[in-house]
Amino acid sequence: MSSQPTPQDAELILKLYDLRREPVMREARSFMATFSPKSYEDVAALANSFGTKEQAYLRQVSGYWEMAASLVNRGAINRELALDNYQEMFFIYAKMEPYVAEFRQKMGQPNAFKQVQQLVESSEENKQRLKAMQAMQAEMAKRRAQATAGVAS
Repeated sequence: MSSQPTPQDAELILKLYDLRREPVMREARSFMATFSPKSYEDVAALANSFGTKEQAYLRQVSGYWEMAASLVNRGAINRELALDNYQEMFFIYAKMEPYVAEFRQKMGQPNAFKQVQQLVESSEENKQRLKAMQAMQAEMAKRRAQATAGVAS
């Protein structure tokens, strides 16, 4: 059972929020919001596009959420307070989760998304939150495709 959040927990959450507001991080987050992998190959192509800003964005955003999840997993920040504020982590992981196992194996990165996965899988509620996020993203993709088809007609 987690303890009550402390003022230090709140301070850490606010510092994490400030990091998300940094200009390059905003660009990286914006890119990742629009990145819609449909296969492991899409993720691998991005991860292997060395020297591109898009590959740097992937590393920056995934690294940020790995750090933020690790703070929770290691007990440095209150779990419930963090989960109240980590909606974007679920959003990003929902895109990547179908390809994580293959990514780890084929890219030789056994720890990729390890901390995020551990946090997401730490409760049934979090697992359901992930599934709901994936369903929402699938619906968004469907609407985008319909809108694109309507424009092309």
